Amino acid sequence: MAAYDKVMAARAADKLTSVDYIANMFGDSFIELHGDRRYSDDKAIVAGIAMLYNTPVTVIGIEKGRNTKERVERNFGQAHPEGYRKALRLMKQAEKFHRPVLCFVDTSGAYPGIGAEERGQGQAIAENLMEMMTLKTPILSIVIGEGGSGGALALAVADEVWMMENSVYSVISPEGCASILWKDSTKAPEAAEALKMTAQDLFKLGVIERIIRQPKRDDDKAIFESLKMLISRTFEKNMALSDEELLASRYERFRKIGTP
Repeated sequence: MAAYDKVMAARAADKLTSVDYIANMFGDSFIELHGDRRYSDDKAIVAGIAMLYNTPVTVIGIEKGRNTKERVERNFGQAHPEGYRKALRLMKQAEKFHRPVLCFVDTSGAYPGIGAEERGQGQAIAENLMEMMTLKTPILSIVIGEGGSGGALALAVADEVWMMENSVYSVISPEGCASILWKDSTKAPEAAEALKMTAQDLFKLGVIERIIRQPKRDDDKAIFESLKMLISRTFEKNMALSDEELLASRYERFRKIGTP
């Protein structure tokens, strides 16, 4: 598949969303928690506590919705500041109880509306970046669809970042890039190639640690079970580290990105 074909696959209406992954991997053990304790509950962010085998974990996902009604309700996966603050509240709670944090990323970007800016969108994202870098509990982020700009990065400062095989992760959409560089959004396919935004490109560049086979249906039990086992082993490995070792490893992960 060409890079732009991967972009289209990442945006596909029938693609599994965060709530599908949560339901298939955690079932009834997932308990959703709400609100940022400042303004409101942002439905673009689904977050709560679940059991990963015998280990309690905090799960946070950006949710686009699976039909028109849900997409409107979820604001098409474009989170407001209160969504990122809800996520950070639960991450700090996870740190307190030393629960690992699992994030599912799927967004075209944070919501750019006036209300979001008035309530501190940029600051909310910046606080997540800063706090996640020093969070004293393991963090794993998985890009399951689109990973767009700061809206995705706000849940992707992690010990490891994984991507589904047909997902993308980039500072800007290919259409936005083409509009800026060539004043022509129809050049999006060329921009997608240049951005190196596919899972395969980013793995080669060392931006991500693993590419995961994409489940095609919500009953692909073997794939979900395999993913659960990989997550469990990763958390087990990182839970064995001291706080100092964990934070040093996370810091080095980001320092080495882009080095030959």
